[in-house]
Amino acid sequence: MARDHILVIDQGTTSTRAVVYDTRLRPVGQGQIEVPPTYPKPGWVEHDPGALVDSVGTTVIAALGESGVGADRIAAIGLTNQRETTVLWDRATGEPAGPAIVWQDRRTAELCRSLASRADWLAERTGLLLDSYFSATKLSWMLDHLPGVRKRAEAGELAFGTVDSLVLGHLTGGRLHATDVTNASRTLLMDLRAGRWADDLCQFFGIPTTILPEIVPSSGEVGQTRGLGYLPDGLPIAGIAGDQQASLFGNGCVHPGQAKCTYGTGAFLLVNTGERVVRSTTGLVTTPAASPPGAAQQYALEGSVFIAGAAVQWFRDGLRAIGAAPEINPLSEEAAPDSEVLFVPALTGLGAPHWVAEARGTIFGITRATTVPDLARAVIEGVAYQIADLVEAMNVDLPAPLESLRADGGMARSDPFLRFQADLMGLPIRRSPQTEATALGAAALAGLGVGLWPNVDAVAALLEPGGDPFTPSRDPSWRRKALRRWRHAVETVVRHYRSH
Repeated sequence: MARDHILVIDQGTTSTRAVVYDTRLRPVGQGQIEVPPTYPKPGWVEHDPGALVDSVGTTVIAALGESGVGADRIAAIGLTNQRETTVLWDRATGEPAGPAIVWQDRRTAELCRSLASRADWLAERTGLLLDSYFSATKLSWMLDHLPGVRKRAEAGELAFGTVDSLVLGHLTGGRLHATDVTNASRTLLMDLRAGRWADDLCQFFGIPTTILPEIVPSSGEVGQTRGLGYLPDGLPIAGIAGDQQASLFGNGCVHPGQAKCTYGTGAFLLVNTGERVVRSTTGLVTTPAASPPGAAQQYALEGSVFIAGAAVQWFRDGLRAIGAAPEINPLSEEAAPDSEVLFVPALTGLGAPHWVAEARGTIFGITRATTVPDLARAVIEGVAYQIADLVEAMNVDLPAPLESLRADGGMARSDPFLRFQADLMGLPIRRSPQTEATALGAAALAGLGVGLWPNVDAVAALLEPGGDPFTPSRDPSWRRKALRRWRHAVETVVRHYRSH
């Protein structure tokens, strides 16, 4: 039987998906299950590591069943995941040492402030900012606050990993404790240019190096399945990347200057900078891009905002204003044309380029005439304003400004949203033909890793065709006025919460 399909496991913040692709990178079957995080205290966000692992088999069985493809036809497995989320588990039993701390979690904001004098040194070494978004302070908190955990870690009994490491251990029957370079780079513990764990960074955060996984390339076989009830032994795992680097690859952004924005729970704008490490001066981060086998390491400039689709979820679940997320689009089009309601969606703080952990969501411009449709429009426009901030910051850092943007993720399905986003940025947008480009990128990396295609250009040719275009229709004066009002609102929010 020909091995002519790729299986991808996409473990995200709110759900786990498995997708089966053919060799033209077309999805032929998928399965999905919700794995919602919990919120035990204000600013805390956690996952149950056991639930994450258990969700993998369920979704794989569903994807293979829908595709009609037997596991004996799987040429390679790709893996992509929510980044930065921090897990500790027992090496011998696989049992978690405590809840996983999710990337959105802000419990270490005060610790980050206490270490602020070393922020420039950390940025130079890692490409990242000192923020509780990244893994190191989460891991340090777990070592210091979970009973007995530091002692067990120093004795070599525990293993640390981001979610890719957790799933890799599961897929290989505990034989592989590894992470790829894109995920490792999000910990504040990896030297950006060397692509290795740095002893001085580990010492700075109080992390025993014995708990760290091996760093492996993003494309190429790193292990094989073993001991699973739902897949045979021996299937190669050949593509691994954090969700945003996978999406960059899945959008066909494989050459310098190509950029994409993924609108998931948060929103993430990345531009490929090739082999050049671009140090940001505007609050962005520098990160490795997922690179094809045998190629020099590529890099990207990234801007991350914490709340995108999560704002729509809040509008649905918190305000109970709609029954399902897509309902926000027609509702928003009923808003008054002259409504001045403006929403700064800092529900878990402000991410790039502001990095204000204390900030909280704020609504401006409410009057007695304000309606639910006005609020609906403000919610989705608030996401677009955040991305416009990132584009402006990125254009300062790059040698040449962005010329266009590719878009994927749940909110990218909305035509009104992408029209407004194009107007606000003054840039053309092309929607990815497959709105979930994250799994697509992992499939491409895995297929390249086992030689299904000769090179990255052959993959890019499969990824690029199609997709709906959105061209700016507003004039520059409208754009300047809108952004000026937005920036005043953000400055007001920052002043208010920093003064507390």
